[in-house]
Amino acid sequence: MSVLEWARKVQAIAQNGLAFTKDQYDRERYEQLQDIAASMLSRELEIPEAEAKSLWRHEKGYATPKVDVRGAVFVDGKILLVRERSEGRGLFPEGGRTSTIRRPRRW
Repeated sequence: MSVLEWARKVQAIAQNGLAFTKDQYDRERYEQLQDIAASMLSRELEIPEAEAKSLWRHEKGYATPKVDVRGAVFVDGKILLVRERSEGRGLFPEGGRTSTIRRPRRW
């Protein structure tokens, strides 16, 4: 397992712990785990720790896998593209999906 994968796992454990703990001492431990993950990323990516921490600053609650989905649409020999705001070029349409585990329905 690479250092980046270890850092991601440590960050996810910390994020999950912070989402559910009510104990101040546990909160401090999970925050220390986030600091360790940031330190690992900082060293591996050669970026400041503050920048490493900023990578997950918007992540709250239970850590779930994120999936990016793109699709190709062909109509009458033409391809549908959308203009990407950040890059200004045409790309396939996309959407994000947060993966969740659900119980199967009983019919």
